[in-house]
Amino acid sequence: MDGNKRWSKLNKLDLKAGYNAGFNKIKEIIKISINNNIKYLTVFALSYENTKRPSVSIIYKLLSDEYKEILKKFDNDKYVKINIIGERENLPNDLKNIFNELEIKTKNNSKLILNIAFNYGSNQEIISVIKKIIKLNRQKKIEINEKLINKEMYLSNIPDPEILIRTGGFKRLSNFLLFKLSYTELFFTETLWPDLDEDEILKIFSKFKTIKRNYGL
Repeated sequence: MDGNKRWSKLNKLDLKAGYNAGFNKIKEIIKISINNNIKYLTVFALSYENTKRPSVSIIYKLLSDEYKEILKKFDNDKYVKINIIGERENLPNDLKNIFNELEIKTKNNSKLILNIAFNYGSNQEIISVIKKIIKLNRQKKIEINEKLINKEMYLSNIPDPEILIRTGGFKRLSNFLLFKLSYTELFFTETLWPDLDEDEILKIFSKFKTIKRNYGL
């Protein structure tokens, strides 16, 4: 979800307004996904590297201010199950509590599984997986294979993404779900995240349907 800062500058607004616009866009994308029978939606909210930016405090505060309203909405419509993926150890305690509450209160919802990658990086996930496997191997001799590695990953119970959309013009994956994107169709758009609209998303869906997916065969 790239382009919140640039959107703020283009619209002569402060950074908080840009992040807020980006946050509201997630709500819009959720609605579009449900209307188009999308079962799984994963959004890259904050990378592991981005937690080192001074502006990260704005994101933390936005979540603290908005999460009760999010929880109320998701609790009322019973549609969206929230799953937060990423490292939590170095996050503020109040943020950890918010994430726990969001996951617990929405765990029985099933219309859409919303994975929020927060303080996430594929490199850090792989390190986490290796540590888990070493611990398992100490308890009992195990065979290390692709199935085991996949089982220990954050999105182990979820199919690999069919589509990845990156906004903001950059054509790179930026350490996002690298183990899960082997046969994902990649779409890059110049549109800044807060400006992404339903028309553009539906065009991407239509393009995706025309692609013959051979999975390397």
